[in-house]
Amino acid sequence: MPRFSKRFLHENLLGLSLTMVGVLCLVLASVMYFGHRSYSSTVLADGQALDGPEINQLEQMNKAYERIAKAVTPAVVYISTTQVMKVQESPFSADPFFRRFFGNMPGGVPQKQILHALGSGVLVSPEGYIVTNNHVIEHASDIEVMLSDKRNFKAKVIGADKLTDIAVIKIDAANLPVAAWGNSEDLHVGDIVMAFGNPFGQNFSVTRGAVSALGRSGIESQGLENFIQTDAAINPGNSGGPLVNVKGQVVGINTAILSGNSGPGGEGSFLGIGFAIPSNTVKHVMEDLIKTGKVSRGYLGVEVGNLTPGLAKEFNVPDTSGAFVQNVEPGGPAAKAGIQNGDVVRKYNGQTVPDNGTLTSMVTQTDPGTVVNLEILRNGKPMTLKLTLGERPTNLAATPGQGQGPSGSALEGVSVQNLTPGLRDQLGVPSGVTGVVVSGIDQNSPAAESLQRGDVIESINRQPIHNVEDFNRLAAAAKGQVLLRVNRQGEGAFIVISPGGDGQ
Repeated sequence: MPRFSKRFLHENLLGLSLTMVGVLCLVLASVMYFGHRSYSSTVLADGQALDGPEINQLEQMNKAYERIAKAVTPAVVYISTTQVMKVQESPFSADPFFRRFFGNMPGGVPQKQILHALGSGVLVSPEGYIVTNNHVIEHASDIEVMLSDKRNFKAKVIGADKLTDIAVIKIDAANLPVAAWGNSEDLHVGDIVMAFGNPFGQNFSVTRGAVSALGRSGIESQGLENFIQTDAAINPGNSGGPLVNVKGQVVGINTAILSGNSGPGGEGSFLGIGFAIPSNTVKHVMEDLIKTGKVSRGYLGVEVGNLTPGLAKEFNVPDTSGAFVQNVEPGGPAAKAGIQNGDVVRKYNGQTVPDNGTLTSMVTQTDPGTVVNLEILRNGKPMTLKLTLGERPTNLAATPGQGQGPSGSALEGVSVQNLTPGLRDQLGVPSGVTGVVVSGIDQNSPAAESLQRGDVIESINRQPIHNVEDFNRLAAAAKGQVLLRVNRQGEGAFIVISPGGDGQ
């Protein structure tokens, strides 16, 4: 047994005693302090869950939604893009003082600016074909796709279609999960739908809502429009993702929203109004892009509008259902078949035509050369006409009577329409002025800083314009820099625009 000196034992015993006294003092102090405080014990009671037939029904609905989400999510992809842009920067643009008071000053040396964007897509084949929006991948120099299992792939563009805002990209993979496709014609207002995608970069999110309306148009400044409207939350990043019915089938591709702060591609805060491209339109475009890299569309050669109560009364139509023929292109398929201004198309190949947007969608989803039957009313008298569809010209925008600047030109991204008497009054255009009205401008157009919606283009390179046909012909012939005569709110001016975007 070890032996200890008395001094060692004394010092340690003394230290132990002092420690014990200190601990005892702390305990007494704690009792005195906390003894003056009162506590009431809180018991967390277990609440009783609700039950009953109606609760059971809600539980079954939840299970159904969970099943849909589980089935669809593996086919949804996250798309990130990189775009390199050349911008002109002033030597003073890097100085915070000048930027604060003068903003980005023009001129200077071209600089590269790298932009990043996010979007969504849906796998449509086990071999890696993906459908998304054109605006998600447009101008991208690099496209990266992440699957729901977190695998990442580089993607290449197979084809893109501006008019429908649909694009197909492909990744190098196999045996991938795919989404089931549904018939958008089977949708009804009030149907429950679910929107999948990556809003604000929140990967693989799901929202639920209803079909608010069908056949919506007038949303974008250009393109073929026959949108599904929904209140399922769609936000930036959802673009290109699928809209799915209660059977887990894709019935649309999310593309845009209405908001108080909308930006390119429908960006902004969600206010309960979102839009999706119907799956029947998407499938037609997708198949053409995969097969040939471009889209072939049927063409009637008419300009149509919706039938108002006043027009229905004037032309002896019993209701406002149908597409009202406003103009017939001379020598076009409709003219050859005997269609006249004022006719109302009520059925297309046996299918009811509720409005002009539906007719346009039906025609563009039919292959050129197809023989179709049109059931019309002419001053109240029913008639059936047979015609062979032509092929829609590539430089047409939404309908005949509209035009678009050719790709690669100074007017690329500029959409125009004929100057009607109503537009002339609305825009305050003098009676002696002829031309076409700018109906939309792509943000990346060389003319984006010089033109605006509502401008009337009177001439191109001093050649007068009277209608869309003149615009299409002169715009296609114009090479390099162009000189425009433009009337804006009754005032005329000359504008120079170059393909690089420098106008004055």
